[in-house]
Amino acid sequence: MKHSSANEDQNIHLAEESSNPVIRILWVVLGSFFVGIGGIGVVIPGLPTTLFLILAAACYIRSSQKLYDWLIGNKTFGPYLKDYREGKGIPKKAKILAVSMIVLFVGYSVIFGIEDLNLRIAVGALGLTGLLYVIFKVPVAKD
Repeated sequence: MKHSSANEDQNIHLAEESSNPVIRILWVVLGSFFVGIGGIGVVIPGLPTTLFLILAAACYIRSSQKLYDWLIGNKTFGPYLKDYREGKGIPKKAKILAVSMIVLFVGYSVIFGIEDLNLRIAVGALGLTGLLYVIFKVPVAKD
């Protein structure tokens, strides 16, 4: 019988830093890249912000407690990332909003906003990836 305690919830947020400094640096660089893409996704329709920030958190938890704490301490995204990491999911309203925004902005960008076919395909593929991830992999928090 497995039950979660507050201590277990805190332990999930402790970084398991790689002992190899080169690997640790690679995780930091990759995590920072994902934060950058996620940040761009806040203002550019079509990029799934949440997915990239979850990936960044996964990289940082393997490389730097300080960077991981900085990311989950973010006032806007931190609580969602923390709850996701703890397996609690996101509020139903947030999931509906995320799905709606992805469909609306990616759809508009691909249909009306982008002329280059290759860029349309790339934005559509990224948007679809984010949409499927949010629908099927991000649980809804229990009230």
